[in-house]
Amino acid sequence: MDIAEWRQAVDILDRQVVDLINQRASVAHEIGRLKREAGLPIYEPGREKAVLANVQKANKGPLTNQDIVSIYERIMDMMRKIQQEEIAPETAE
Repeated sequence: MDIAEWRQAVDILDRQVVDLINQRASVAHEIGRLKREAGLPIYEPGREKAVLANVQKANKGPLTNQDIVSIYERIMDMMRKIQQEEIAPETAE
């Protein structure tokens, strides 16, 4: 494959990653709704540790486990934001 073909492959993969991240965000939104109904906190350090352990276990490289952790820490930051908006939505002014 030449560089243009590899870039096309990256573009296809990026669209798939975006779709999966948005699916994950939809699930996080529903979890936020359930947390609101149950009066549970958004931030659950034990759960986040379990998520990080799970993705590290699934990691087959070439990214290092630390690379995966860095990516997932950012993803989880965004998911907490989604849950916060579900629990305490900003009011429009």
